[in-house]
Amino acid sequence: MIKIQVDQLLAEHGRTFYWLAKETGISHTTLWRLKKGKALGINFETLEKLCATLKCKPGDVLALGSTKNGAKKDAKKMLPGQRARKKQR
Repeated sequence: MIKIQVDQLLAEHGRTFYWLAKETGISHTTLWRLKKGKALGINFETLEKLCATLKCKPGDVLALGSTKNGAKKDAKKMLPGQRARKKQR
């Protein structure tokens, strides 16, 4: 699972979440979803704005987290019979 390290970068720069939203023009909702791991992806334009504002590289924003917990969470969301089913087209 890929994580967005917004909080860590803001702490390093001594800035707030509100400041980041204002400086980048990225909505508070989008930043919140990235921060909480609720986003399904990140737009390159958004990543570029974050990097330009925080003076960092994309690798500083993105981190590879453990996939064990993410896989377990996804498995819990499925009903017991759903794991064996394949999509039919």
